[in-house]
Amino acid sequence: MDLYEALYTTRAMRRMKQDPIPDEVIRKIFDAAIRSPSGGNTQNWRFVAVTDPATLVHLGELYAQAWEILLSTVYSGRRGDEQTERMLKSSQWLADHFEEVPLVVLAYHRNDPSGASVFPAVWSLQLAARGLGIGSTLTTILGHFRHQEVADLLGAPLDKGWTNAAAVTFGYPLGRWAVPQRRPAHQVVFAESWGVQPSWTIDEPLWP
Repeated sequence: MDLYEALYTTRAMRRMKQDPIPDEVIRKIFDAAIRSPSGGNTQNWRFVAVTDPATLVHLGELYAQAWEILLSTVYSGRRGDEQTERMLKSSQWLADHFEEVPLVVLAYHRNDPSGASVFPAVWSLQLAARGLGIGSTLTTILGHFRHQEVADLLGAPLDKGWTNAAAVTFGYPLGRWAVPQRRPAHQVVFAESWGVQPSWTIDEPLWP
């Protein structure tokens, strides 16, 4: 797959089939992910790949609880416009079907409070999956609202300094790949100092 196709079309895919992801594919995406930059080459990351149906059921229960907290707090006032409603509907689908996702990866880090090392690895994991036709969604609400419960379920040693950075769901998508709508780059990029508009504009995506 062309690099720019992967970059432009790896959007959040929350709706996915229950078809299992072959072990060979899982091996391939992890082998790509660990090649990402790591601060000081410390590689202070660990990944728990969950495919067991019983564990996914428990994760799904915790995710549904975390989603309800998010809805009643952060998202309580974010209703009305079409784009937000579409996102919330898609997110609700994931919360309702979390236990059916064929692969969930829990990314943990230690001594990486900014996530500067672990998140490049997570993104490489998602890009590698995209190259093989697998959709993914990164979510942090399990770590925010059910951190201890998830650690207890997975046996993650929080007392050793490990912290959950994100959970990523993976599966063959029910939706289609597309270039997502975003605010144009020239509206969010400043030149040399804050508030100074760049000399260029991009009115339409440059790919394809």
